[in-house]
Order: sequence, then C-alpha cells, then structure tokens
Amino acid sequence: MTPEILDLLFPNKLPSVEEIEKRYPPRPEGQMVVRIAPSPTGYMHVGTLYVALLDERTIHQRGGVFYLRIEDTDQERYVPEAVPIILKELDRYGLTLDEGPQLDGTEKGAYGPYTQSKRKEIYQAFVKKLVAEGKAYPCFCTSEEVNVTRKIQEKLGVRPGYHGKYAKCRNLSDSQVLEKLHQGLPFVIRIRSTGDYNKKRSFKDLFKGVVQMPEYDLDVVIMKQDGLPTYHFAHLIDDHLMGTTHVTRTDEWLSSLPLHVQLFEMMGWKVPEYAHFAPIQKLDNGNKRKISKRHDPEANVAFFAEKGYPTGALIEYLMNLISSGFEDWRRANPDTPAFDYPIGFDKVTNVGGALFDFVKLNSVSKEVIARMTADEVYQNLLTWAKDYNPEFLKRLEQNKDYIIRILGIERLIGPKSRKDLIKWEDVPADIAFFFKEDLPSYKERIAVLEGFDLADIQKIAKDFIATFDINDDKDTWFAKVKQVGEGCGFAPDNKTYKQNPTAYKGNVSDTAKILRVLVTGRTQTPDLWSIMQILGKDEVIRRLTAA
Repeated sequence: MTPEILDLLFPNKLPSVEEIEKRYPPRPEGQMVVRIAPSPTGYMHVGTLYVALLDERTIHQRGGVFYLRIEDTDQERYVPEAVPIILKELDRYGLTLDEGPQLDGTEKGAYGPYTQSKRKEIYQAFVKKLVAEGKAYPCFCTSEEVNVTRKIQEKLGVRPGYHGKYAKCRNLSDSQVLEKLHQGLPFVIRIRSTGDYNKKRSFKDLFKGVVQMPEYDLDVVIMKQDGLPTYHFAHLIDDHLMGTTHVTRTDEWLSSLPLHVQLFEMMGWKVPEYAHFAPIQKLDNGNKRKISKRHDPEANVAFFAEKGYPTGALIEYLMNLISSGFEDWRRANPDTPAFDYPIGFDKVTNVGGALFDFVKLNSVSKEVIARMTADEVYQNLLTWAKDYNPEFLKRLEQNKDYIIRILGIERLIGPKSRKDLIKWEDVPADIAFFFKEDLPSYKERIAVLEGFDLADIQKIAKDFIATFDINDDKDTWFAKVKQVGEGCGFAPDNKTYKQNPTAYKGNVSDTAKILRVLVTGRTQTPDLWSIMQILGKDEVIRRLTAA
C-alpha cells in the first residue's frame, strides 16, 4: 500500500512498532506468564474462576506471573460494573494478581495498559505495519454484501467464508482502494491469509496432545470500523507484548487455533503454549450441557457467596474438578491449606468436561466447615450476614457469646466433628429454636409427636424435670433419660425393645425424641444434652411444661 493510502487508513499519528516493543521488555528467560482475560459483559462466570484457580496455582507454585487483562473491545456488550466484580471475586477466593487492573482504578505492573480499550493505538500501529507489508488490506464490503456471498456459497455447496475468489477486496488495486477511501466508504482491515484449507497441520495442545486441523484460509477481520481490533488480533498483540507463555481456554476456541498460530507466525513471534478443555457442564434431564448464564444461577460466582458457601469450600470443590487426585491428597493432608496442593497443567484430569454436582459441593462444604472452630464459624457468619441477611446480623451481634456456644456443639476438631452445616444461608433457621421468639408453640410441638400418647408425653416431661440437674455430665444425664423412659413403659435400649416389642411403648430413642421435640420443636438436632446445657435449667423446664 502507498503512503497516501496508509495515511488515509490511519489518519492519527501512531507510534512505531519499534517504539512500542521498547515499552515492553522481554520477561526473564524461562519465566511462566499466564493471564486471565475475561470480557466485562456482566457477572463473573464460575468457569472463569475455575480457569483462574488452575492458572494462578500452577503459575505461583512455579514462581511465575499471573495477571489480569480486560478484553473489552466489544463495546456493545461492555458492562461498567463488571471489572470491579471480577476483581472482588478474585480477591474473595484468594487468587492473587501480580499485574493488572486494581479495585482503586489503578494498574499494577509494567506491561499495561491491561485494558484493551486503552490500547487502541498499539493495535493500530501493528495493523498499519501489516497493511504496509501487504499482509493485510482494507475491505469495503458491507455486512449485506457478505451475507449475500454466504448465501451464494451455501447454494453452491461451497464452504462459507471470506476466502479465495469470494474475498472481493483482497486484490483491489491501489487506485481502487484510493477511490473508495476518497468516497468516504467505511472499511475494516482483514488479514491476507496464507493458509490452505486442503492442507492439514499438527498442533500441540497441553491437554489434548497433538491435534490435526486444516490450515486457516479465511481473511478474517483484525480491525473493525470503530478502529478497535477483533479478539483474534488483540489477544495476539497483548500476549506477545505482555510475554504470555501459556494460554488456557475452553474448547470453543480450539477451532481458532490454526488462525492464532498463523497470526503469530505472520508477525514473526513465538507462539505461546495452548491448552483447551471442555467447559464446566451439568446434567439436565439425563443429558450433559454447558452451564448456562441464562438458566443456571450457579453460573454466577456471586451465587455461592450469596448462598453462604465458604470460599474454601468452592475452592476445594473446583480443585476436585480440576484434578481427581485432590480428594486423595485432602484425605492424607486434612489440615493443609488447599492452595498447597501441587497442581499443574499436567495434573488436569477433567479436560473432557467437568460435571458440576451440588451433592458433591455440599459434601465438600460440610467437611470444610467441620474443620472450623466455633469462633471461625461465627466470624464467617458475621461476614456473610453483613451482605445478605441484616436481620440475622443483628442477632449475631447482640448474642455473640451465646451463638458461639451454640456453634460449638459437637465441634470437635477432627474426624468426629459435626458435619451438618453446609452453607451459612441455612444457619439462621438451624439455630432459631434457641431463641424463645422463634420456638414453635407448645401445641405445635405436641403435634410433631403424633403417634405418642399425650399422657405419656406429659409424664416423661414431668419425671425428667424431677430428676433434671443441669450439672450432670452427659453419661449421668443419659442414664436418667433411660430411667424416665423405663418408668413410662419404654425399653432402656433398642436391643431390649426388639426382643419383645409388644411389651414396650417404644425404646430409649423415643424417650429422647419426646424430650427433644418438647425442647426444640424438632425431631433432629445436634446433641440434646449440649442443647440443654446452653439453654439452662429454667428455660428447659419452661419448654417442657409450657401449656
């Protein structure tokens, strides 16, 4: 292209490619550099967190650089609050950025700007260089003309796309280009592809191994009418200048791999190592499908915080999805932080599509909470309630010591610790019976004991009160429960009851159930002796005798 054409295509003064390269010195030899590069189009997807966890742990365990780049060249879909959301979620889950945008609006690192919309002149400088070298050209075809060509290709049974003789602007003469520019016709810039679709080429993928794919021969757009680059070109420039060594991404980008490799080679740059995996999936009516932003609330990372899953639970669950070896490691290292798990691209086992399973997540979450002290559980609840449950926050703040005692029931750090808590959202209802105002009425509690004779219920309560001593240890307390039950015709143990069930009204479990329901309104609770210890003698007696 002539200088006149270049000036018309790029009227603004641009830095030279050489000047730009000097701004971005090479990274240290052998240093691994990986980026997470979401588009700011809304909330943060759980798949983004999944990839970020894999990348951050892999890189930081090897002394590399993990950075954030915001790919916002699609301005029509840009959501201003999306970037702060991404940064907050990364921070919430402990994924430390070495470089990139910060929550205060600044940037950290020497390879910025890390937001693509701020790098417009950089991209244009490289596009201009390609046009000057004849490796790219302006295209004046309208979207309507492109659609007409596609319909013709479909009718003829020809592979669709802007290639070969269908690339109408590819061979325009300089005079034709000048004429169109002087007419003020809008244009995009396309690459002059060097690929041959009839030839296959081998590509190495870190997850899939060697894959064979046709060379890429479409003259794709690299600069849009607004002067911003397409994703294909922007990521190429950024990954080169920022020194990215490894790129992990979902399978939807695998078909673009021949194009991206071609672009790197066209520029004469080293190609980063690519790793493609299937996105996180879920079962829907027995069939696997990708988690959907539109239909699945769990697609949004914020969903897990709102529901009250501990951050450690989601991290450990995602570790399980990344590597099947994590579960065995966790059993062997129950007290070791999850981030210490030795992870790497070679340990990824679910490249074919990890399946999101709430049953498994809940199981992991129970284990994570079981390893917490009562104080830790309380602090987590406090943090959660500040954002999601202001009424419960008041109860937490006004009854701190009391609630910590409640949370401490059966909280034995070790394998026998209680494992009934799944997420913070459940706790307000779980502990409500400890508060008089939330306890079901006596009539409602009696109704729960349907099947038991009212006279037996009242006698068990009366006899228990007669023997109740708040200072009894658990064994003494339970011996009295059995004695009370026997006095009302209930067997002292299940074995005795099974030997002659017609001789008894029930067994000691039924005796305990009657007391449990009268005291709590529930058939299942944590340890009843501990509950009574926390409620105190007067409150226990009040609940057993309320009419």
